[in-house]
Amino acid sequence: MAVTAKSFQLWRSRIAPDDTVADLCRKAGIKRSTLGQQLVRGKVAIGTVVSSARAYGLNPAHELGNFDGYRDLPTGIREPTDAELISQVSHIDVLKLIVARSQDEEAAGRDVRFELAPFPHRNSVRAWIDAVDRGELRQGLAARAGIAPQNLSAQLTAGRLTPELAVEAARVAGVSLASGLVVTSLLTSAEGGWPADGRNRALGMLSDAELVLLARDRLDVLGKSLKKLELASSRDQDLWENLG
Repeated sequence: MAVTAKSFQLWRSRIAPDDTVADLCRKAGIKRSTLGQQLVRGKVAIGTVVSSARAYGLNPAHELGNFDGYRDLPTGIREPTDAELISQVSHIDVLKLIVARSQDEEAAGRDVRFELAPFPHRNSVRAWIDAVDRGELRQGLAARAGIAPQNLSAQLTAGRLTPELAVEAARVAGVSLASGLVVTSLLTSAEGGWPADGRNRALGMLSDAELVLLARDRLDVLGKSLKKLELASSRDQDLWENLG
């Protein structure tokens, strides 16, 4: 959900009363033509608000609370659940931990000592949705957002989620309202209230059996994704051969 140009201009005048639009664009690293087009259309992208807030040393998550659709965001921020934290660990790191434990280099019940790969990872958005889904999240989210379930599914398959859907998903799931914005890369983990060592702690607390089952689930998702790519590539190859 974009914010209205009027509300953006009012907000901009409060955080930088002496700066022009050109000044803001220069400080925020936004093309002046891009912001100009958004203002003319009457809708300013959420990413523009985030970049502008950062440029003036403000927390974007808190500043989004000045706009309709995100009013409850600042008060709805809390630490992510362990399931959310683990969802943002790549399958490679899960497998690395299994190997490390088999060699007695890591122990269950202790923080993971090796450096985890940055997130979001390849399947971050879908993994997060799966982590917070209590059974009817996808259907409930599609209904509340007024979109077709297949459109939501297409976004998840592509590893995307619009800011409004990310926040609404968190509302439906009853988790921190900033979590969806973190896993979609709109906010940094620090801006969204995610602890720096949270993933290491949550992953380390898994038992060996839980870790193996997690790896199984991750590899199952990866396998299905790769199979789809192979089928699509095969269809493309057949098409070219028929055309040739």
